[in-house]
Amino acid sequence: MTDTSSHDIVVGVDGSASSAAAVTWAAQDAESRGVALSLVHVVPPIVLPSSPMPDMPASYARAEEDRARRIVDDARKLASEVAPHHVSQINTEVITGPIVPTLVDMSKSAALVVVGCLGQNAVDRALLGSVSSGLVHHAHCPVAVVHTEHSPSPQDPVLVGIDGSPASERATAIAFDEASRRGVDLVALHAWTDMGPLEFPSINWAPIEWRNIEEREEEVLSERLSGWQAQYPDVKVHRVVVADRPGLRLLEHAGHAQLVVVGSHGRGGFSGMLLGSVSSALVHSAQVPVIVARQD
Repeated sequence: MTDTSSHDIVVGVDGSASSAAAVTWAAQDAESRGVALSLVHVVPPIVLPSSPMPDMPASYARAEEDRARRIVDDARKLASEVAPHHVSQINTEVITGPIVPTLVDMSKSAALVVVGCLGQNAVDRALLGSVSSGLVHHAHCPVAVVHTEHSPSPQDPVLVGIDGSPASERATAIAFDEASRRGVDLVALHAWTDMGPLEFPSINWAPIEWRNIEEREEEVLSERLSGWQAQYPDVKVHRVVVADRPGLRLLEHAGHAQLVVVGSHGRGGFSGMLLGSVSSALVHSAQVPVIVARQD
């Protein structure tokens, strides 16, 4: 057993297909970053009723320990196959404790926490997995939620949602870094209104003031991206400015992306423990990996 180190990528593993997808994605990302990968299985404590109960047989405890070890060993084997040149930096750990609080605590010293979108039981499969949902609401670092429904092409671009909020700026930094390491384009989508689609029969019919707003928003987006483009000259950026609900448009573009990066809450949103409506929609509905740019 090896303790996790600071600023590594932590993956919560549970033996499910969704967990395997998270390990595969995280192993590739850790290798490209050159950071350690920590595969962690958290065993929740057994809660017994207050009434007298017979002692738990020792065989049960041994069976649970063996199961936990198999889960992390299988995850390590998979990660080693995905990133064979990174084996020396792949660590495993089994921890007993409440799952979400344990991983949230580990997120304080991690560069990124990665989980599958679904858990093992039927309730988790009906909704967003309880672990992934808890982390995207409470983690202290960015969280990647990996879906199993679709395998995007490694040539597809990275997609980032930009709204001018501090969380959006953090998402932009992550998106440029991911696009640069993957050698792909970046699509930067900026929705300058949340009112829904605003269309006119002809552009010439639109009030001149409206067209001026759109032109100004395009200039604002260019200014927000200029510093990052100077830092990452290898990344080709496609700017998309829309007057529509950002969640809807991001979901549309996510179908042609390999990764989506969004802030944990947007303009006018609540900070702290709440998840913004846009990031929540993406985490629940996108079929590609989503990074929610959480930070303290």
